[in-house]
Amino acid sequence: MKLSPLDRILLLLTVLLASYQVSAGIDGFDTLPIIAYTIAFGVILVAALLIFILGFGVLDSPIVVIVSTIIPLSLAVGLIHQHAASFGTWYLVFAIIGFLAVTLTRSIPAPGKIPTIVLAIVHGIAGMTIFLLPIVLSIQGNAHPMFSLVGVGGALIGIGGLALSFLKAGKPILSQEVIHKILPVILFLMSLCFVMGFKYG
Repeated sequence: MKLSPLDRILLLLTVLLASYQVSAGIDGFDTLPIIAYTIAFGVILVAALLIFILGFGVLDSPIVVIVSTIIPLSLAVGLIHQHAASFGTWYLVFAIIGFLAVTLTRSIPAPGKIPTIVLAIVHGIAGMTIFLLPIVLSIQGNAHPMFSLVGVGGALIGIGGLALSFLKAGKPILSQEVIHKILPVILFLMSLCFVMGFKYG
């Protein structure tokens, strides 16, 4: 499936939003959140740029599952260290172990449904962290209401990440054609929500 002109526009806008977030959108944060957010938005930037240049064929690479895990884990680590620092060390340990588990189960043959289960657990915990934490903080009055947009972005990245990961794992939630149609839209809306939400977070 070829990229449409609209796909290219959305991917280009995603690249610009991710570039802005890396360069200016995380100023004033502590060191670890800055590192985590830089990794996450750097991966988003590179992924959108590669799709823009090479087309959807780049998604056929087996490394897609691993890369799609880096984004939510990095974002979740940054959010936890920024807004729930008492859980920061434990969450960082979970993120490292989770990433290694996904990488290992995708690099060597694993029996049965173990790779799928590992993927679902890691993506599920990271995705729920990104989705719930900003919304809860906003509802409690501990953050600006607009910070809840980070949670919306988290929901979008969860949908896109799981769809891609399970497609590559041979357990598709959506067909490849549908994923290719919605992915540029998801990437753009997700990046827009993150940029707007982090501005107030």
